[in-house]
Amino acid sequence: MTQKQAKLNAFPVFVRVEGRVVVIVGNGDEALAKARLIGQSSASLKIVADTPEEQLDRWIIEHGAVHLKSPYDASALDGAVLVFAATGDAALDRRIADDARALGLPVNAVDRPDCCDFFTPALVNRAPVAVAIGTEGAGPVLAQLIRARIDQMLSPSLGRLALLAESFRGVAEKLLPKGDLRRRFWDDFFSGAPARQMEVGHADEARQAAEELLKRRRAARGHVALVGAGPGAEDLLTLRAQRLLMQADVIVHDALVPEAVVAMGRRDAERLPVGKRKGCHSKSQAEINRLLVELGSKGRQVVRLKSGDPLVFGRAGEEMQALRDAGISYEVVPGVTAAFAAAADFELPLTLRGVSSSMVFTTGHDLKGGTLPDWAKLAISGATVAVYMGRSVAADVAARLIEAGLSPDTAVAVAENASLAGRRLFHGTLADLPSLEGRSDLTGPVMTVIGDAVAGANFAKSEPLAMGRFAVPAPEGERTPA
Repeated sequence: MTQKQAKLNAFPVFVRVEGRVVVIVGNGDEALAKARLIGQSSASLKIVADTPEEQLDRWIIEHGAVHLKSPYDASALDGAVLVFAATGDAALDRRIADDARALGLPVNAVDRPDCCDFFTPALVNRAPVAVAIGTEGAGPVLAQLIRARIDQMLSPSLGRLALLAESFRGVAEKLLPKGDLRRRFWDDFFSGAPARQMEVGHADEARQAAEELLKRRRAARGHVALVGAGPGAEDLLTLRAQRLLMQADVIVHDALVPEAVVAMGRRDAERLPVGKRKGCHSKSQAEINRLLVELGSKGRQVVRLKSGDPLVFGRAGEEMQALRDAGISYEVVPGVTAAFAAAADFELPLTLRGVSSSMVFTTGHDLKGGTLPDWAKLAISGATVAVYMGRSVAADVAARLIEAGLSPDTAVAVAENASLAGRRLFHGTLADLPSLEGRSDLTGPVMTVIGDAVAGANFAKSEPLAMGRFAVPAPEGERTPA
């Protein structure tokens, strides 16, 4: 199961400081660092320093800050909106913090988290755009490393582009109806010609491009993206999938897709669960097809979010045909399929030189018919077989493969909730596989991998399917000589 999201102990906010007083108390480097940070804002800065060090004194003069060249007194805090205690003296910093709280003022005591009402972030400044990174005081160096990465990602012209956007906001709200059409305009504004022109310093051309964009407004065409959500872990989602989720008006998702993955979409996107889980089909496939066509026909940007990969037992073929028949544009975004996630969890080579050079993806239900499918011959000849949705028919799978000639001693690896922190791993042989069917404690999706290549897996973190049936190889140097 997905780990529960940790709660923030300090909630990030942006405090309005324009024309308001921020007080910094201190004489040395700590006070100078806070002055440089707050100096990026339009706050009125007051620095209380009776014996300022040379660099701080020079900074005060160069930036026109108010300087109280006297020992600290609580009266220095009158009229402030924020207070920084940066004296380097623990007792004095605590006194300043107590005085600030008595006046109802939030205070930050440098390097003293227990005295802080707020923490200053590592700041990426593209005014009026700001990105603030905080660690609640736990890792200032980490915050700076993240800030450096984000700083490289964001164009120096982003602030100017944001100001241009502000000048178009009123007319865009007047001419474009709220919803898809207006959102599409802003998407094009920030990623299209206006942004490119501003990037190269052509402010007039950027404004002209924005005006043209506004003139060319058209009714949005619907589009459906069939997106693979991967096996469950949200950090296995592809970058393209993440981008489409952020652009989607509607997210149509299966029951097996974790909430953490669905939550990666826009907060205002409509979310429509459509079930499709064993014993719990909230909508039939035909109903899902009609829903996708209806949403696309209304000009919506839709992400059809499917567990694993859309083209591996995801019934994407039926959905694509319905969209083609209706003339709705669509695309397919691959995802990490569960077989690959299970193999990664086991460090299992799905193909192994000299052992297995082919793979079979199947469901356990393929072996319930009267005739063995053609792929059974591949399994006997050494192919690695990945069985999806096979827990409830594990005995049938084992019996039919053994009947077809596959050795009962063929290695088997089983993963429940592959890729997730709460995954469970089991190992054994084909003869042990029927025991899987009686495991009522396995409530998550189960992936079974069968074949000689499985013997090369790392079983150190897995449990035996049937005790004593499958020995874990001892590390080199610890094996008993024959």
